[in-house]
Amino acid sequence: MHDIRTIRDNPNNFDAALKRRGIEAISDKILNIDHERRAKITSAETALAERNTASKMVGAAKASGNNAEFERLRSLVSEKKAEIANLEESAKDMDNKLNSLLLTIPNLPYDDVPNGLDEKDNVEIHKWGSIPKFEFKALEHYEIKSVSKGMDFETAAKMSGSRFVILSGAIAKIHRALAQFMLDIHTTENGLTEVNTPVLVRDEAMIGTGQLPKFAEDSYQTTNGWWLVPTSEVTLTNIAADTTTTEDSLPKRFTSHSLCFRSEAGSAGRDTSGMLRQHQFEKVEMVSIVRPEDSDSELDRMTECAQGILEKLELPYRTVKLCTGDMGFSAKRTNDIEVWLPGQNAYREISSCSTCGDFQSRRMNARFKRSDTQKPEFVHTLNGSGLAVGRCLIALLENGQREDGSIILPDALKDYLGGKTKLNIKGVLE
Repeated sequence: MHDIRTIRDNPNNFDAALKRRGIEAISDKILNIDHERRAKITSAETALAERNTASKMVGAAKASGNNAEFERLRSLVSEKKAEIANLEESAKDMDNKLNSLLLTIPNLPYDDVPNGLDEKDNVEIHKWGSIPKFEFKALEHYEIKSVSKGMDFETAAKMSGSRFVILSGAIAKIHRALAQFMLDIHTTENGLTEVNTPVLVRDEAMIGTGQLPKFAEDSYQTTNGWWLVPTSEVTLTNIAADTTTTEDSLPKRFTSHSLCFRSEAGSAGRDTSGMLRQHQFEKVEMVSIVRPEDSDSELDRMTECAQGILEKLELPYRTVKLCTGDMGFSAKRTNDIEVWLPGQNAYREISSCSTCGDFQSRRMNARFKRSDTQKPEFVHTLNGSGLAVGRCLIALLENGQREDGSIILPDALKDYLGGKTKLNIKGVLE
């Protein structure tokens, strides 16, 4: 949500920042609605003052016996009452119109975000690990001999349609182990607090983090109005909604492992094979609530937390700073972490870490008070995947594959898999 005062003060800067995101100038439209809204409010205040003055004069006119003046003033009071009600209703309508418009406008990028249209214009800022070289043709995860029996797309499609999968046996166990491993690292080494949150939320929660009203088609809604969360960013960030916390309680750092649901609207034909792009998937999420002056360093910290998981799992990756045309709706700056997938011979996104400034906190009214002042300020919010569990599973399977169809797993998961680090060609851990 944007601060209307900032738009009033710097409309050209506002339009210039939106232009970097490929959005046409809109400040004139915003300010025209705002001007009309404020004019209605001013007129209502003027009418109220006139009504109050007339009300005071009614008694005097009656006491003096001036019936004509008494009736005129009484009629004026009645007229002003109706006029005030109409003006206030009109001002309320204009206020709703203004807020509805502001809710559809994305966040403004920081100055250091590279200009660009799409992922081709992103800028690599870090790379780790060596890309594995195989003496055979690397397969995609679902083609590997030891994996195929534990990854059933056909049965899932009979139950639910395309873009669902049933994991079983060792594959299901590795998937579960990955989520547990991520949570343990985040809570014991990275200082995050584990939280278990609902996967069903109201409109207000989705509006707060920016999924609504503009991206309703990307999510699933139940018949009674709840939304299935596309990410636990929604619930973790909304913990701060409609609250004013103290400065000494910040930063707040949360992590959660949850199911996520996305309709994948607009992605028809993309990544339809395998489990790279599913309607239902699992993710370990990170969310931070911080003071404004701490949000830049917190983004670096969050990015390092996500990178650290991949390093412990011995998975090569690169980190890119997203350009203006590739950033999400609520972000001011985003670092994407892309893991290497040998089967696709490409890096693919496994985490997005974003700082949103006060964009989300304004939408959800999340504030804090400094110790030396009574005036509350909006907190800054950040979110990042730590990591997408299914994509991490894909990366493990593809990077660890051997020519005979077996898979070597990283030592980091040994304690989570009963001391076993190999998936044999029969799909059994050993």
